[in-house]
Amino acid sequence: MRCATCGVFACRTGKLDKQPQDCPMTGEAAVYREGWEAYQDPEVGNMARASARTEAAGYGRWTRIEEIMEFSRRAGFRRLGLAFCVGLRQEARQIQGVFEGNGFEVVSVVCKTGAVPKEELGLADSEKVRPGDFEAMCNPVTQAKLLNKAKTDLNVLVGLCVGHDTLFIKFSESPVTVLAAKDRVLAHNPLGAIYAGHYFNKKLAAHHLEGSEK
Repeated sequence: MRCATCGVFACRTGKLDKQPQDCPMTGEAAVYREGWEAYQDPEVGNMARASARTEAAGYGRWTRIEEIMEFSRRAGFRRLGLAFCVGLRQEARQIQGVFEGNGFEVVSVVCKTGAVPKEELGLADSEKVRPGDFEAMCNPVTQAKLLNKAKTDLNVLVGLCVGHDTLFIKFSESPVTVLAAKDRVLAHNPLGAIYAGHYFNKKLAAHHLEGSEK
């Protein structure tokens, strides 16, 4: 499956006679049946319909934070969990205010909760961002478990690091969406590295060499 390099996208146009030979729609009928069966679950179907209705209502007009609120209303989500990075604590305060101002109940948990030293995770002092100083490990597993206990309807991620977001999603019992993906270099706009490819292509290409040395 190489959908990212497809130049046809028959799935989008409905012109199925044009689909490439390696299109998963050609030989994975059983998987598509399984997927469709999942939508028959009331919770899954509810979220799917709420997603489509939100897309249609605000396409090209609503910001992502507006879309999250409108999706939540359509899906019947009232208690939102806010899992945020301490580096975006000011933004998180504002986001919580926006959600609460629009009638949502918000439970928020910072990434450093627990104040567990990074050494407890097995990191050496030299592996910290600021060697010689106390650094609490990011604790996405406990963030998720605290929000699980709070019985949130939807958890919203704000700036969790790569990997920490992965762990949070793994342990969250509630559905998860992302309001902001962290990118400290590009003002939290990760696609900037793609849009400014004329500048970043060489930098991105170098990472396979760096990775092979570790």
